[in-house]
Amino acid sequence: MAKFKKTAKKTARPTKANAAQAEQLSKTLSESAQQVWLAGVGAFSRAQTEGTKLFEALIKEGLKLENNALRFAGGQADAVRGAVESKVGQARERATDTWDRLEKVFEDRVQRALTKLGVPGRDDLTELTRKVDTLTAELRRQGGKPIAQKATKATKATKAVRKPAARKARPASAG
Repeated sequence: MAKFKKTAKKTARPTKANAAQAEQLSKTLSESAQQVWLAGVGAFSRAQTEGTKLFEALIKEGLKLENNALRFAGGQADAVRGAVESKVGQARERATDTWDRLEKVFEDRVQRALTKLGVPGRDDLTELTRKVDTLTAELRRQGGKPIAQKATKATKATKAVRKPAARKARPASAG
């Protein structure tokens, strides 16, 4: 390392040729910096004078581009809107079909559960109503009068209480 320092010191000594070269380089750098500065000032001056014209020209160009983009996008928007409406319609149809199938499955399961519990269905009630109508018509034909009043819970309870008492009375009187 000591050798390097000595060598560096020896080469670092300025000579007249090196000094002239350094002065020339400094002068060239100074002139270049001055030219860059002057170019910047000139650009600023030109931007001030022509800036308004350039700004207006850029606005016109931007308006043209915007109008072209809107025309293109408008045509594309109609196509996209049509495609979206078509897909929505298809999805709506699928949802309706699925909902109908789900409703049918639910109705079938409820009907099976009611049948297992012994609850009469619509068809059973329709058949029963038809039989009652037939019997009513037969009674009228034979001269009887159908009962106009419907039995209430109290009437049914009274009949249910009377029937067992009447049955008990019969065997007691018979014996």
